[in-house]
Amino acid sequence: MPNLKVVDMAGKEVGEITLSDAIFGAEVKQSVLHAAVRAYLMNQRQGTQSTKTRTEVSGGGKKPWRQKGTGRARQGSTRSPQWTHGGVALGPKPRSYRIDLNKKTKRAALKSALSDKVASSSMIVVDEIAATEYKTKTMTAMLDAVGATGKTLVVLAENNAMVIRSFSNICGVKTTQADNINVYDILNADKIVVAKAAAQKIEEVYA
Repeated sequence: MPNLKVVDMAGKEVGEITLSDAIFGAEVKQSVLHAAVRAYLMNQRQGTQSTKTRTEVSGGGKKPWRQKGTGRARQGSTRSPQWTHGGVALGPKPRSYRIDLNKKTKRAALKSALSDKVASSSMIVVDEIAATEYKTKTMTAMLDAVGATGKTLVVLAENNAMVIRSFSNICGVKTTQADNINVYDILNADKIVVAKAAAQKIEEVYA
C-alpha cells in the first residue's frame, strides 16, 4: 500500500497516511485513460454548429440564364454552392458528439489516473484545507509551502465556498470535491493537492 506524508498548510509534516492499493496503487492502463479523456472532451462539445444548404438560402428561384446558346456553363440557381451567397455543400449540421463509457471503464480510468499521480510523486496530502476569510494570499502561500507549482488540482472533501473563492483568482489552479473528480482534470494537472478527508472519501466512494 502506498504511504504518503501528510503536511499542514504551512508545509510542515504532521503525519502519514496509508492509501488503498485498489485506488491509489492500481495498474495504470493507458487505453482506458485515453477512452475517458476522449469521452470527457467530446461530451463538452455542444454540437450546435450549422450551415445553410442551397435549399435553406433565400433567393435563387429564377434560372440565371437560359440553358443553351450563351456560351456560359449551364446554371439552374444563383444559390448553388459555387456561387457567392450560395448554400454550403456538405457543411456541418447540429449533432451530438456524446460518448458513453460504462461504469467499469470509468472507475478503471479514475484509479489509473490517481495511481499515476501517486507513482510520479505528484500527489500532496494536506491535513486540512481551511480558510477563515476570503483571502487569495493565504491559499497562494499554502501552495508555495507544500510545493504545488504549475497547474494544480485542489481536491476538497466537501463544498467549501470560502476556500473555493480564495483559490479562484489563482492562475492554473482548479478546485473540485472528492465525489466529483474526473480523469481529465487529474491528468491535466501537474500536481494534485488533496485534503486528508478527501482522500479518505475517495477511497469510500470508489473502493
